[in-house]
Amino acid sequence: MQIQTTPLILSFGVADPVGATGIQADLATFAAFGCHGLSALTGMLIGDTARVEDWDEIDADSVVDQARVLLEDMTVAAFKVGALTSIEQATAIAEVISDYPEVPLILDPYLSSMPDSGLLDDDMLAAIRQILAPQATLMLLSQVELARMAETWRDGGSGDMLALDVAELTGMGCAYVLVTGTGTVGKGDGATIANTLFDADGVAETFHFPHLPGTFIGAGSTLSAAIAALLAQGLTPLEAVRAAQQFTHGALAHAQRFGMGKLVPNKLFRAAPFTP
Repeated sequence: MQIQTTPLILSFGVADPVGATGIQADLATFAAFGCHGLSALTGMLIGDTARVEDWDEIDADSVVDQARVLLEDMTVAAFKVGALTSIEQATAIAEVISDYPEVPLILDPYLSSMPDSGLLDDDMLAAIRQILAPQATLMLLSQVELARMAETWRDGGSGDMLALDVAELTGMGCAYVLVTGTGTVGKGDGATIANTLFDADGVAETFHFPHLPGTFIGAGSTLSAAIAALLAQGLTPLEAVRAAQQFTHGALAHAQRFGMGKLVPNKLFRAAPFTP
């Protein structure tokens, strides 16, 4: 019998029938980095590559039961928390994760393809900020998502609001915040986009990548899952973010069109093609 040495990652998230986002996408990304994914479902999506039509929520007690049974049996090297469908889930998951403070947590709670990814509910945003973000090694969100969350605690303001909004999260205990879409330079084929990593001292690093044409589904999920896998493999947060963005850019550059909707990142673009 072989003793297991593959890093295990427990992902909380929704089941996506397309496999572009959520749990299925996480498992594929984890595997691409030599990790094995465990899962606790928070909901089940109904949709295709064009849109998510609806979703079914899973009871918070069931989410906890899924996770506790796994954690009593196995030792995990990282947690990832993806899309949530209720405040009760956020509270329950935060309680589970609090028992493992030494395990890295990647928090990526927004799923832009969902009809309501939580951005419409102030209470959900407050719950994520107050009970999950303080436990996170890294939180991933777009500049739009950050600004929307910030509406729950600030009243107006001036100056560099991006830095001030991130400081609210790092001040509560979130070690790193990776904000995507913080800038675009140029137009056409030569355009680049920027993502910015923040820590408690401010900007840790800004990353620039060539802009890729097309509309994608699951880019953020791929990025956060890659960061979780690299942390599970022992990289530092800064090393993990750098490598994960390179991987995500490659997955998007090799994206595939499965249906009539958006392009799906190819998480296995590095794998050799099968030849019968």
